[in-house]
Amino acid sequence: MSPQTDRPQTDRPETDRPESDHRTARFTPTQRVTLTVACAATAMLMLDIAVVNTALPSIARDFGADFTSLKWIVDGYTLALATVVLSAGAWADRIGRRLVFVIGAVVFTVASALCAVSADMVMLNLSRVVQGLGAALLFATSLALLAHAFPEPAQRTRSLAAYGATIGGSFAIGPLLGGVLTELLDWRAIFLLNVPVGVAMLLGARWVAESRSVTPRRGDWAGSVTVVIGLAALTYGLIEANTRGWTDQVTLAALGVSLAALVTFVVIESLVRQPMVPLAMFTNAAFAGAQAATFAISASMFAVFVYVTIYLQGVVGMSAIEAGLVYLPGTMAMFVVAGLTDRIVGRVAPRWLIGVGLAAVSGGLGWMTVAGTDGSGWDMVGGFVLACVGAGIVNPVMSGVVLAESRHDDAGLAAGINDVFRQSGIALGVAALGAFFPSRSVLHGGSPEDFVSGLHAALWVASAVALAGAIVAVVTMRRARATGGGSHVDVTVADGSDRRFGESGRSDEPVATR
Repeated sequence: MSPQTDRPQTDRPETDRPESDHRTARFTPTQRVTLTVACAATAMLMLDIAVVNTALPSIARDFGADFTSLKWIVDGYTLALATVVLSAGAWADRIGRRLVFVIGAVVFTVASALCAVSADMVMLNLSRVVQGLGAALLFATSLALLAHAFPEPAQRTRSLAAYGATIGGSFAIGPLLGGVLTELLDWRAIFLLNVPVGVAMLLGARWVAESRSVTPRRGDWAGSVTVVIGLAALTYGLIEANTRGWTDQVTLAALGVSLAALVTFVVIESLVRQPMVPLAMFTNAAFAGAQAATFAISASMFAVFVYVTIYLQGVVGMSAIEAGLVYLPGTMAMFVVAGLTDRIVGRVAPRWLIGVGLAAVSGGLGWMTVAGTDGSGWDMVGGFVLACVGAGIVNPVMSGVVLAESRHDDAGLAAGINDVFRQSGIALGVAALGAFFPSRSVLHGGSPEDFVSGLHAALWVASAVALAGAIVAVVTMRRARATGGGSHVDVTVADGSDRRFGESGRSDEPVATR
């Protein structure tokens, strides 16, 4: 499908149209603003995850929060994001991606201010849920705005490299920034930081071209309700299992409700005329494999880091700044690798890049089991670096695969599906891995030995999840395409036919597959 079938709703002069020169791929002023705004939104959302992790021990001490409440600070946000982002993508394709982006920016900015003035854990967790709702609108539209603004393969590759580097850069500075703000000011400062960024983003959005899908989907309210109930009940059941036990009636009831709701969701999606999640998209093995890999890295690496942060401050006794410094070598490596990945994405098949990246994550998490009650924290740095290098490879490639394996007109929907797997992975990973830890937090007098034992188990399980994701990616993504550079690449696809890619300049042209 040609990109011209999905026209912006605002006029744009011919002089401001994207250049088709694959060698230079210069950006127009409108493209530069769009890229800046999309990356600013991504940076704000990723920073919010990273800085909150570092501040968790301070929040726990300030409010006297128990272990369960701390997990909801993370899961309330990610769960709200995961359950709404599917509808947000389809909604954006219907009423306008820029409009939904602006609404999301307003909601997220206001919710950040409410988090900063929270008087207790109830208000903080409720504000985090609202933050997640705003984040869902931003996540679902950021990648779609880039897909529309950068239809040429060479330009899209550069924009996605910047997008991936933004993810890496945000994680690079996030833990240390969170530590500095928490220790020198207050944990509330990590939320106030979002306010000026949100305002600046809203001002810049005025120059972003509006776009809509030419064949938008109707709202699937039955599907939306059942997926919310299913994921919320599953997360609640996994968290409650930590304190009540797996055989408790409340735990079993929550897990039972979750199973029933998720099965109902699948049935609904297979019957309705315009489902929220077209199940046919998952008949594409490459697309399905990409979602499995996204879930794997989120449920393993990004989920377990919540507990690593508590270990560094609660067991080792590090300050928030010191804990942030331990993360720094790894997160900086993630930033650098994400930028370098652009140079090989058109030469190496996506399944091998993602497979190797997830294998590195698995190895790094296993390495981090050197943590002990008498550890320094710095002995985990090698594992941090290896895992973060793997994530730096996976993130930009995954974004390219998701766009390449979906129709240009369904960019918002595809981005939404990918984000629900990413955020539900974090939410369910945090909830499930929490079952390995004692119910009494080490931050409130719990046993350091018991916590370290739980951390070792969580790290090994997370390592296994990442390794499983690597295997799934290599096996299922044989035909995967990824948006790549403008050079002409001759490859042999899995069905044995030869094709020459990158010549037409179409936004849905693949650059490598095998």
